[in-house]
Amino acid sequence: MSDQVRGRDGQRVLRVKGRVLVGPDEVRDELWAVDGLITYERPPGADHASVVTGWVLPGLVDAHCHVGLDRHGPVDAATAEKQALTDREAGTLLIRDAGSPSDTRWIDDREDLPKIIRAGRHIARTRRYIRNYAHEIEPGDLVAYVAQEARRGDGWVKLVGDWIDRDAGDLTACWPRGEVEAAIAEAHRLGARVTAHCFAEAALRDLVEAGIDCIEHATGLTEETIPLFAERGVAIVPTLVNIATFPDLAAGGEAKFPRWSAHMRQLYERRYDTVRAAYDAGIPVYVGTDAGGSLAHGLVAGEVAELVKAGIPALEALSATAWGARRWLGRPGLEEGAPADLVVYEADPRADVRVLAAPRHIVLNGRVIG
Repeated sequence: MSDQVRGRDGQRVLRVKGRVLVGPDEVRDELWAVDGLITYERPPGADHASVVTGWVLPGLVDAHCHVGLDRHGPVDAATAEKQALTDREAGTLLIRDAGSPSDTRWIDDREDLPKIIRAGRHIARTRRYIRNYAHEIEPGDLVAYVAQEARRGDGWVKLVGDWIDRDAGDLTACWPRGEVEAAIAEAHRLGARVTAHCFAEAALRDLVEAGIDCIEHATGLTEETIPLFAERGVAIVPTLVNIATFPDLAAGGEAKFPRWSAHMRQLYERRYDTVRAAYDAGIPVYVGTDAGGSLAHGLVAGEVAELVKAGIPALEALSATAWGARRWLGRPGLEEGAPADLVVYEADPRADVRVLAAPRHIVLNGRVIG
């Protein structure tokens, strides 16, 4: 089936029929993509348009993904392209790239690849993160590096909030409170939001009270910090498909860091309870896979299923990768005049999120891709 049919005025026209899920409870019978943009008004020459049918969602969001990065550091353009294509085939058409040392701006010129919101490069404490990933600096330089990445990114900055401290033999906070406050204030002055990698408990209160906007993983949430997150409106991206690797990580480091290994197992064992408690408290929860690094791309459906397993209602888990996630990131969904980025399924994903694992059609910028 071609999506290159032209209307009477030479426009590229695609008709999408079935059940168009404009929002959780707003369903329409069809939409049109005219030269890559959505309209709900029948365009001239519509009788000759290509047609796709099914249950329609806005292109899915992976709010924690790393294009241009593998377990060893930055990758070449061909590898980054393969990563982006894998995400696209899974229905992920909007990515918040939560830290990458690679320059992936060339992807913006490709209409066949997902749209990316970049957080620049990770900012980590010296020798306190994965080698070749981050700017590794000391606290006195934090404000300057945050300002640099705020200017380079697309409205986000990524800190490494905690990591294993080899002297302590466990996860500890990476930054003093004063430097974090100044750095977050500088990012906000420059119009950027700040997120931070955090596995453990220790760094969370200082980061939230310093004004951070989001926490990645958030496995260290407790009864004491959950109300603080809810009060401040700080979002979390749990990356449960990544947290599933904690037991293997713990086993690999047990001989050298037994305290850290035990801590990682505890965080893993309570992961579902943590996410459900956060959701119940009103903390915004969004879908992210942590693809890149050591984790495969294309896992967005698995992450939604994990949120449901944690006890988040299916419709809310779906919104965390669709309507709600796009709204949080400031990008449109299936709105009049928006880019026609959407995924078509054979059945209603609201009834069973497992449908997300098998897209019938991928439509990107009004073109049927797969």
